Amino acid sequence: MNIVLPVVLGLIGVAFGAVGFLGMRGGLHRNRFFGVRTKATLRDDETFALANKIAGVPNLAAGAIALVAAAAAALNPAVALVIGLVGLVGSVVVASAGGVLGHRAAEAMPAPVAAGCGGCACSGSGGACGVLTRA
Repeated sequence: MNIVLPVVLGLIGVAFGAVGFLGMRGGLHRNRFFGVRTKATLRDDETFALANKIAGVPNLAAGAIALVAAAAAALNPAVALVIGLVGLVGSVVVASAGGVLGHRAAEAMPAPVAAGCGGCACSGSGGACGVLTRA
């Protein structure tokens, strides 16, 4: 019996489950490795949190699929490869669908308002910033 496939599927399941759980609870902060990482989601912390909250349930489901496939592959070594491949593909497809949902939610959020002199009318007339004009 080969133990590598159930162990790898189990690790993938735990990783997807942890990312999904943290995303749903809002505990997943912007980072280099985990979560929905697109240009739209990395715009600011609020957008990243929303995208990963939306993608949390599918990621949790992907983790459950991988864990069930790992257990089934360990218990039935005759068809372990088939079970493992179906579980792996299924979990990746569900996690990817969650990422797409999170990305779409991030794109639907309004862009943050620029702070500082971007578009302010602090000079009184003309709309140009008085700090940057010569007297």
